[in-house]
Amino acid sequence: MSSNRQFGVSTHLYHNYRLGRDHLVEIGAHGFGQVELFATRTHFDYRNPAAVADLQQWLAEAQLELHGVHAPVGESFAGGRWGPLLSLASADAEARARAVAEAEAALQISRRIPFRVLIAHLGIPRTQASSADNSRDGARRSIETLRGLAEPLGVRVVLEVIPNELSRAGSLVHFVEEVLEATDVGICLDFGHAHMDGDLVDAIETVSEHLMTTHVHDNRGPRAVIDDLAQMAQVGLEVRVALHQHRAVPGQQYRARRGREGERRAGHRRAGR
Repeated sequence: MSSNRQFGVSTHLYHNYRLGRDHLVEIGAHGFGQVELFATRTHFDYRNPAAVADLQQWLAEAQLELHGVHAPVGESFAGGRWGPLLSLASADAEARARAVAEAEAALQISRRIPFRVLIAHLGIPRTQASSADNSRDGARRSIETLRGLAEPLGVRVVLEVIPNELSRAGSLVHFVEEVLEATDVGICLDFGHAHMDGDLVDAIETVSEHLMTTHVHDNRGPRAVIDDLAQMAQVGLEVRVALHQHRAVPGQQYRARRGREGERRAGHRRAGR
């Protein structure tokens, strides 16, 4: 694998908490050099200039670089539950405008803290979506708007593989090449989401020409559950080989999820500080 590939951690790790300095210090202390901000206002209020200034200081103190910002996918997240969801692919113009407005607000962080990519979802996962949430034409309108806003800021819009028909690996390649006809829009390969929808190595090969960043985690897809360590090691080897063959990934962001025990220990650590 390329020696200059950068690794980081998504603040999704702490999504159930208001993001604070200690979270970033913890990431930096484990040897990571980059972070991806998961933009949900209950986690980090990206509309508050004071919060953005604090983030800039915390990143400097933790010696972390802001790699990217994940555009908002919901209005809130508390107690493990989402508030109203936001869909950039909504067929409803008013709902779509709300999603674009929140993505634009998160994008404005780059005016104070430079970052490379704005990661966006086209629509909502199929298990949560209504019939109006995942419109291809709605997605096109939103992404064209965000491209125009991002380009002057030096940010590239990157579309994440998620489990819906608009956002499978092959669907995103078609969307970028045929619907947008864009060379400046990339793809974020979320390993767990791709794993849920099929073969991860196939997904890497499918999106390789547009691959700009990845999310590394395991949703343990129902059709490809890893049952033992030997099988896990083999899958890991295949993934590393596939990434090596397609050298187009500037950064990998780990999107870990704490289990209940991990949440309890993390809460105790913060309470003791």
